[in-house]
Amino acid sequence: MLRIECPWCGTRDEPEFTYGGESHISRPPPACSDEAWSSYLFFRSNPRGQHAERWCHSYGCGQWFNVLRDTVTHQIIAVYRMSEPRPQAGDGL
Repeated sequence: MLRIECPWCGTRDEPEFTYGGESHISRPPPACSDEAWSSYLFFRSNPRGQHAERWCHSYGCGQWFNVLRDTVTHQIIAVYRMSEPRPQAGDGL
C-alpha cells in the first residue's frame, strides 16, 4: 500500500485517495481534429520511471494535487499542488 502525503492533511494510506490519471495534460481547442481529440481522450504516456499523476484526497479534504512517482519502485518522489510546476530531477529529488 502506498502512503501518500496530502499537501493539506499530511500522510495518509492510499485507500483514502482517488487516482486521476496523468498530470499536466492540456485540453485541445474546441476546433481540433477528431484525431487530436481522440489522442487527448485515450492516449497517455506510460513511462518506466518518473511519472506525474493527479490524485484526489477523496475521503479527506477533497483536494486535488500532483504526485511525482517512480512507476518501477512505486516510490513517491514529490507531492505538489495543482498550481505548482512539476519538479525537475535536479531539484534535490
